[in-house]
Amino acid sequence: MRQAPTHVRQVIEPVVTALGYELVGVEYASQGRAPVLRIYIDSADGISLDDCQRVSHQVSGVLDVENPIQGRYDLEVSSPGLDRPLFNAQDFARFAGQRAKIQLHAPLNGRRNFTGVLHGVRDDCVVIEDSGAEFALPLSGIDKARLAPEWGKE
Repeated sequence: MRQAPTHVRQVIEPVVTALGYELVGVEYASQGRAPVLRIYIDSADGISLDDCQRVSHQVSGVLDVENPIQGRYDLEVSSPGLDRPLFNAQDFARFAGQRAKIQLHAPLNGRRNFTGVLHGVRDDCVVIEDSGAEFALPLSGIDKARLAPEWGKE
């Protein structure tokens, strides 16, 4: 998973939680001309643009002081949305029973992409049912994962 280094999350998490939000995850990825540090936040009441701006302002100040990332980067704060990114074993367990899209770093049995129903976590592997078959995907091999809601099926 394209998570930010642990030390970056450790700087950000206390700020986000002190403001009353859940830190869903932190990504750090090279995109275009400058890397992007993307912070996903959530709350029981949902997330508004004002919430994102509030967190961005506070986190930006702490990052300037702590300087956990060398060089230039862009900071983005976002709600996780309906296609929420999944970052860790707790996320995969929490959303068991829902559809997800998972991409691996390297192929497993000739495949890198899986879309299906999550069945939780077992032995450090995410269990997903895709096209009627069950797959155990090593957590350490996951590059990206998101919920994949089926639009219009309610």
